[in-house]
Amino acid sequence: MPIIDVSPAVSIAYETFGDPTDPAVLLVMGFSAQMIAWDENFCRALAERGRYVIRYDNRDCGLSTKFDDHPVDRGRFIGAVSSGDIAAALAMVPYTLQDMADDGLGLLTALGIERAHIVGSSMGGMIAQTMAIGRPARVLSLTSMMSSTGEPEYGRPSAEAQAVLFSPKPSDREGYIAAAERELVWASKRYGDAASLREPAARSFDRSYYPAGVGRQVGAMILDGSRADGLRVLDLPTLVMHGLDDTLIDPSGGKRTADLVPGAKLLLIPDMGHDRPHELWPDLLDALDAHTG
Repeated sequence: MPIIDVSPAVSIAYETFGDPTDPAVLLVMGFSAQMIAWDENFCRALAERGRYVIRYDNRDCGLSTKFDDHPVDRGRFIGAVSSGDIAAALAMVPYTLQDMADDGLGLLTALGIERAHIVGSSMGGMIAQTMAIGRPARVLSLTSMMSSTGEPEYGRPSAEAQAVLFSPKPSDREGYIAAAERELVWASKRYGDAASLREPAARSFDRSYYPAGVGRQVGAMILDGSRADGLRVLDLPTLVMHGLDDTLIDPSGGKRTADLVPGAKLLLIPDMGHDRPHELWPDLLDALDAHTG
């Protein structure tokens, strides 16, 4: 697995699929998830459609740089945010969502790629939006998948989904894999099943079990605030994709994103939750193929 320096402080693990002379598609993964959450076969299928596909580990996740010198107590952090003590919350978090966006753009630079189609999922959608808003000259198109705008009134999780998201996962392999079944709460009602969650959880645990990064990533995400003003003036081809079964980021987050970005296309997907069921890959790949063509 290649690892490349994208700044003096950060090295990023990544993998590519396809022909480097084809248009580049940068896949940005979400909160606490490693790049392998972009399924290898999904990446290969997109590459076979004439795209140079790049997936990577965000900082504090997978095999990329870890910020061990900056521990974050999630309970204290959430308490500070809940009480409105934003200064205290900011002091706990060593980086921002903008820093995470700069990592992705830095990876493109290190690979000699000037412009790319950016596809972000969940928190990765927030990072992708940040890339597009801040550095539109580097972005051929934006795809925001199962994400939101940072406005608290949109894309709110259900109580059950939020409880699962913030519950600590077991530290032993068997317990960690079993706990993945909790994520059925936000999966596709039609296609979600426990086995499809356990297998990637096992691969993730074996590749890099690293719960310490979770608090820092959630801090960067929560403190980013609203991107509404930037999205309103975004002048890029934009596709918004959201599953109608999503309970982790309610579909109102996707609808709001599409409402804000001038000319954005909105694709609401029946039978998809906060996941990408294999049965829906043809629809997802067709949409990405059309948008990045």
